[in-house]
Amino acid sequence: MVIGLISDTHGLIREDVINNLQECDLILHAGDIGKNAIIEKIKKVAPVEFVYGNIDKNNGRSHIDKIIRLNKTNLYLIHNINDIKIDLIDMNINVIVYGHSHKSKIYTKDGILYINPGSVGPKRFKLEPFMAKLYIKDDYDREIYNSNTELKVNLEGNIYEFKRYKVEFIKIDA
Repeated sequence: MVIGLISDTHGLIREDVINNLQECDLILHAGDIGKNAIIEKIKKVAPVEFVYGNIDKNNGRSHIDKIIRLNKTNLYLIHNINDIKIDLIDMNINVIVYGHSHKSKIYTKDGILYINPGSVGPKRFKLEPFMAKLYIKDDYDREIYNSNTELKVNLEGNIYEFKRYKVEFIKIDA
């Protein structure tokens, strides 16, 4: 399964982002959407799950976080990582996707993979626009899964592997 990860569109969705989402089975938007038309546009590419961020004030606060269950993976989607109010271990969360900082980041903590895809919206803070793709291996071997507990990176520095997950960071043409 391939999941497109985007955040912080702030009302702008570039064609390069749409093109990179074409092969995805699902798209996760980690908030600061800006305009609901963004969600409608990416829904034409693949099914979408999203949460609202701090600039999405007119959209209500009912969608500030969400748990998405896919086969044997529990994903937690939130805009600001500092707003997590659930016990991630008790909820058996495997992957957290978040935004807010506009900076791509990936790390593990307590056996959970944390991914901030970066911002695909207007360029801010001298940061280049980035998105990510999360690849979930469906047919995983439990022995490999339990032994692959270190976050590994390729030589180019844009593909990471952890347990049964692979994450690719993609620079967007601005």
